[in-house]
Amino acid sequence: MMNEINKVKVQLNLKEANEKLADKSPEEILLWGFEKFENHFAITTSFGIQSAVLLNMVCKTSLNKKIKIFWIDTGYLPPETYNYAEKLINDLSLEIEVLQSEISPARMESLYGKLWETNKASDLNQYHEIRKIKPLENALDKNKIHCWASGVRSNQTRNRNQMKHMDVIRARLSLRPLLNWTNKDVFYYMKENHLPPHPLFLKGYSTVGDWHSSAPDSLDAKGRETRFRGIKQECGIHTEN
Repeated sequence: MMNEINKVKVQLNLKEANEKLADKSPEEILLWGFEKFENHFAITTSFGIQSAVLLNMVCKTSLNKKIKIFWIDTGYLPPETYNYAEKLINDLSLEIEVLQSEISPARMESLYGKLWETNKASDLNQYHEIRKIKPLENALDKNKIHCWASGVRSNQTRNRNQMKHMDVIRARLSLRPLLNWTNKDVFYYMKENHLPPHPLFLKGYSTVGDWHSSAPDSLDAKGRETRFRGIKQECGIHTEN
């Protein structure tokens, strides 16, 4: 599998690809990804605050039935996220493949404890490796995915501010159709396309992941600063390490 991916990267000049993608709309970037990689192309979603945007674009470009859509379910998502996911899946007629860790939440807590309670970045990293990164990588390998697209945006974290439309993450290509979008772009797209807001957005959350590592915006923290008790901003799937 790794040799296949390396061969794709050799054939694809990242600099030229990013220059080509710079002037394209998110929908055009999605179509480019599918045309370039066909059944080796996939989408990931978290069913978070802004997830409806990319999922709606997938449907509007008629890619919903043509590509894999992966949802990493850690087993610790808020009830609001599970209900929101069910609504979007039904409203948009989505075909979703749910990815979960081989280790159940109960087993993980028995073996390692509640890793999110220690206030140690190393324990959060282990948690994310078990519940997010490994399930995603296993699915990408199993389905021979050469390139996967996500809804990350450059204004979300310091790490994402350094991203390009296409980069290499863990020896695999990662595509970001919404990279240059602002919060205002997201708001008006959802309004114009009559997309329902995540229930927690209405309670002051600008980003949401697991119930134990998410909080509404406050005077002291906004956006990704509210995640993981401020210890880190990334869950790991969008970083090399």
